[in-house]
Amino acid sequence: MAGPIETKVKVGAAAAYVGSVGLLASLTAVQDQPGLVGWLPAWLGPFVLAVVPTAITGVAAWTARHTPRTDSAARAAADQYPAL
Repeated sequence: MAGPIETKVKVGAAAAYVGSVGLLASLTAVQDQPGLVGWLPAWLGPFVLAVVPTAITGVAAWTARHTPRTDSAARAAADQYPAL
C-alpha cells in the first residue's frame, strides 16, 4: 500500500484514541460513584459506554475532508483495481 494516508482515516483514528482515553479517564475519575451508570442493566453498560468513542470517531471522520487525488494516483488505482 503505497501513497499517503487519507485525512479521513487519520482523523478517525485520532478521534477513536482520544475518545477512548477520555472515556477511560472519566470512568476512573468517577469509579467511586456507581450511581452514574448504576441505573443501567449490567449487560447493557458496556454497550452504552462503547457508544461514546464510536460516536466521536464517526462524527470526526464524517466531518473531515477527503484527501484529493492527483490524476496519476487515480490512474494507478484504476489500473490496480480494474472494474469487474
